[in-house]
Amino acid sequence: MPRISYVNGQYLQHDRAGVHIEDRGYQFSDAIYEVIAIVGDRLIDERLHFERLERSLSELQIRMPFSRKHFLLKIRELLRLNRIRNGSLYIQISRGVAKRDHKFPRNAKPAVVMTVRPLAPPPADLVRDGVRIVTVPDIRWKRPDIKSVSLLPNILAKESAVRDGAYEAWQVNEADGTVTEGTSTNAWIVIGNSLITHAPDHAILNGVTRLALLEMAREEGLMIEERSFSVEEARAANEAFLTSTTAFIMPIVRIDDSVIGDGKPGRYTRALLDRYTGHIWNAT
Repeated sequence: MPRISYVNGQYLQHDRAGVHIEDRGYQFSDAIYEVIAIVGDRLIDERLHFERLERSLSELQIRMPFSRKHFLLKIRELLRLNRIRNGSLYIQISRGVAKRDHKFPRNAKPAVVMTVRPLAPPPADLVRDGVRIVTVPDIRWKRPDIKSVSLLPNILAKESAVRDGAYEAWQVNEADGTVTEGTSTNAWIVIGNSLITHAPDHAILNGVTRLALLEMAREEGLMIEERSFSVEEARAANEAFLTSTTAFIMPIVRIDDSVIGDGKPGRYTRALLDRYTGHIWNAT
């Protein structure tokens, strides 16, 4: 069956879907996005995703195009048309279509695009054995906490990682040598029995999987430190892993050329992965 996408009130064949050339998301990156995992026909961490979507819109002074309830009705129809029970949903909202001018247009109507696609779980061998990541300078703008579509530095960093044979790149603040986050993931290390991840300030995107995992870690009684950490501290850590909506929890066994711990996914990482997997399936 043909893939169906949603564009500004219409459900269209994906290969025929498009936006106006003066859409401000296309011309200025004046737009935000959200990616939500779908498992068993359910939106995983739906509330957290919509809270972040609404926050990103507010930070860019773009109004919510319609109510959350109306949004969910449109999403349900999109899933029905595509017959998808396990996949990922992409939502993008721009300020809308207007004559190209840097200042905000006064009467533009927010433009909404949504697509869905099947989502395979992360490869079992990577989850079992762990992955290698590399570190790169963080050259992004100063508001990564907004889930903006301005992702050029992220894709350059990701391409650098791929060319180096790595799974992901951790971006490093050149001023103080601390890790901020990955190109599309949050960064975590374990030292002793402490779980350490960057505080949710303007330097990182406050990931939904990150938020869900913090709650689970607290329920497990783990010590949590939300603070910055250096590359050297990460390389010397007992464990490291990354989180995202589509990768879930991925163990890291090498950072650049340094082996983490004993070179295998650690016990805290494995325990949190088991807990998060249960969270996903219990939600369905």
